[in-house]
Amino acid sequence: MTLAEETPAAEMTWAEALMGAPEPKLRVTKYRALANGVEKAISSGALKVGDKLPPVRQLAWKLGVTPGTVARAYSILTDAGQLKAVVGRGTFVAAPLEPDFAPPIEVDSAPHRQESRSDHANLLSPHLPSMGQAQLIRQLLAQIAEDPPSGMMHYPDRTNGRPAQAAVLSWLADVPLGPLELEDVVLTNGGQNAIMLVMQAVLHGRRPVILTEELSYPGFRRAAELLRAEVISVPMDSDGMIPEALDALAVQHDAQLVCTSPEVHNPTTFFTPLKRRSALVAVARRRNLQILDDDCYRIGPSEAPSYRMLAPERSWYVTSISKSLTPALRIGAVAAPRERGGHVRRAAEYSFFGLPTPMADLCAALLTHKHLPDLTTAVRREVNKYIHAAVNGLGGFNLVWRRNVPFLWLYLPEGWRASAFCAAAEAKGIQIRPAEEYALREARAPHAVRLAINAGISLEDFEGVIERLRVLLDNPPEILGV
Repeated sequence: MTLAEETPAAEMTWAEALMGAPEPKLRVTKYRALANGVEKAISSGALKVGDKLPPVRQLAWKLGVTPGTVARAYSILTDAGQLKAVVGRGTFVAAPLEPDFAPPIEVDSAPHRQESRSDHANLLSPHLPSMGQAQLIRQLLAQIAEDPPSGMMHYPDRTNGRPAQAAVLSWLADVPLGPLELEDVVLTNGGQNAIMLVMQAVLHGRRPVILTEELSYPGFRRAAELLRAEVISVPMDSDGMIPEALDALAVQHDAQLVCTSPEVHNPTTFFTPLKRRSALVAVARRRNLQILDDDCYRIGPSEAPSYRMLAPERSWYVTSISKSLTPALRIGAVAAPRERGGHVRRAAEYSFFGLPTPMADLCAALLTHKHLPDLTTAVRREVNKYIHAAVNGLGGFNLVWRRNVPFLWLYLPEGWRASAFCAAAEAKGIQIRPAEEYALREARAPHAVRLAINAGISLEDFEGVIERLRVLLDNPPEILGV
């Protein structure tokens, strides 16, 4: 059978075999089971190259599943190159392609560096190493330009974004998010855009109030300012927000949303354990708070259930590829509470119609690529080399750090104030962020700084940067004011 023929292959005998399968127990198992069934049919010869698969709704009715389940299975196999969607005609078994890309797991630290000046180092934001992801992205962009699955002459819509949504679901499969459906996922232009969209979907009234940790990601405040919302800081300890303080401030200010980063707190690297998360969820339910869970900085495995798993009715999970692959693409996502995906989807559509179709196509191809796990592992391994170099050089000071976290939190020794230390570091060609940038304007900030990992310079140059910082720390200014 060829692509020109329009009859579904083999009267769907391969699909009928799936109907006797036991009821799946895991989330996303139904569409994965269907995808596995199609793969087996291809490998066994029941489906041959050029065979046409049944339309989504026809197969869904035949198997007794939702059309979304079938569409997701088709999308996964299309992204993997096993199926090919032909606009206006249907979905067909694709000819196998020989792999033309193999990601380097160990590469020399010199190639593709973002900075080459050894006298200057930007430690303001993390810079990822190039471990093959740039090569893969270039290859995928070329393929998409040659034959864009979503076309190039129409507005983004919900239909052409579904493969990318399915890819995000696949990418998040190991994150403890609770039941997650395609309709719960909304694509965004990076993590900051995701935060803004959640606030637009949640906040109401003339002067809504947002709660954050007393030290927190400045992007929360910037987004709130644009929406004319007030931000109130909540006292915290090394486990995160203090529940009693959150409870009192939520009542005092009639707050609507709490913004937090429980897996990797920015800027301190702190982690919120399950017991504290559960206590904070109890407060959120008692005071009717929505929860924004910003997980953009995690590049390793999750260490505890997300707020979306603990409180699925009120938790909005935000992520992006900026810290694990590249910040250049501005691809992020929101996993909304169950049955509330429409709220944030409307905010996205009213703001920018949706992710551009070429970018959605790239997202679908990139996040389901077979080499992606190897690439992210290689990036994480390389980042950890830089973390260890920083710890080796600054370990004699009050340094807070964790594996798989691309920044460090340094409490300054006596004699240094954060602003003065940052100015002295900049005079040595090193840019870092003082604690004041993570606190509200009226708040008192500790004498501390955040040092982002810059793997865009060689490891040797990075060690030289750390050594210059160590010399500064050892020699505070000796100025006596009168």
